[in-house]
Amino acid sequence: MTQRRVVFVVGSGRSGTSTMAGALKALGAHVPQPEVRADDTNPKGFAETQWVVDFHHELLQRHHVQVSDARPSAWYETSKASTSGITRARLTEWLEPHFRPAVGDEPAVEELVVKDPRLAWFVGLWKAAALRCDAQASYVTMLRPVTEVVGSKARYYSQATQDFSHVQRTAAWVNMMLHTERATRGSTRAFVHYDDLLSDWTVPVFELGQRLDLRAVREASANSIRAVHQFIDPGLRRVQTTWDDVPVPARLRELADETWDGLAAIARPDGDTTAVHAQLDQVRAAYTDFYDEAEAVAQSSVVAARREGRAEGREQARPAPAPQTGLRAMVPDGAKQRIRRVMGK
Repeated sequence: MTQRRVVFVVGSGRSGTSTMAGALKALGAHVPQPEVRADDTNPKGFAETQWVVDFHHELLQRHHVQVSDARPSAWYETSKASTSGITRARLTEWLEPHFRPAVGDEPAVEELVVKDPRLAWFVGLWKAAALRCDAQASYVTMLRPVTEVVGSKARYYSQATQDFSHVQRTAAWVNMMLHTERATRGSTRAFVHYDDLLSDWTVPVFELGQRLDLRAVREASANSIRAVHQFIDPGLRRVQTTWDDVPVPARLRELADETWDGLAAIARPDGDTTAVHAQLDQVRAAYTDFYDEAEAVAQSSVVAARREGRAEGREQARPAPAPQTGLRAMVPDGAKQRIRRVMGK
């Protein structure tokens, strides 16, 4: 039986994915290097591999999908990446060398952590790559109330995403979480509440280690456990907004609450059942209907935006008047008009 493991930390950004990936890294699981540098939005670090982020960014651009895309149809667009033999081979060639046998004093690397909020768009692609590398794939989805996710994004990403509203971010969360659950269904997976991770990380993480069969967690040393205690800071939960702070249409709020209820049910012991799956399938279908209706109602705005964009494009493409030089530049405009009338022009 293979000892290779790849843990994919998936779900919406600003939901505790960095904290989970960072904790697994501190316990001994390997995050492929180099990593995205820490910044003010995440001072403890992201535990994200730069190559992975760049790879996902490239694929999203190619398929015209945003990281936080509220369109149900966006999942169809990104699924095309999994059908590309060139893309699958490229990912497999990158992933394979990160598993390494023990060499001298260097221990073997058999357990990897791959985390990026964009990863959920390409679960099938990564699953195929792990299989080709003879590695067991498993998934950890972090759960944080949608209002806190939306509030955190509005606070820390406002400069980069000024066009995103509370409505758009809430819809994108529903879309992301429903399809992440569907994409990982039937796989080895766990759903972890962000609050539980901050309150006492040892309980959810060691349960995770047993469920996903992670040696780094099951055989964690005292020094590694101490490192996680130093890493996880309850003060990281800097945004605690509620629906009073996130005004959205009533129907969208209902869909978000129903999504949360279903995901929270899966997170309970023995909660990952067919009954809950069916409940979430119904919510996903209802969200698709809701989005289609909203898109149909807003069709006039879409057409107007397209016309405005085409008009601006024509205006920008129109060549600028050639600069006047010599004697023509010295003739006043009024005189030029009189000369044209005399000459019949």
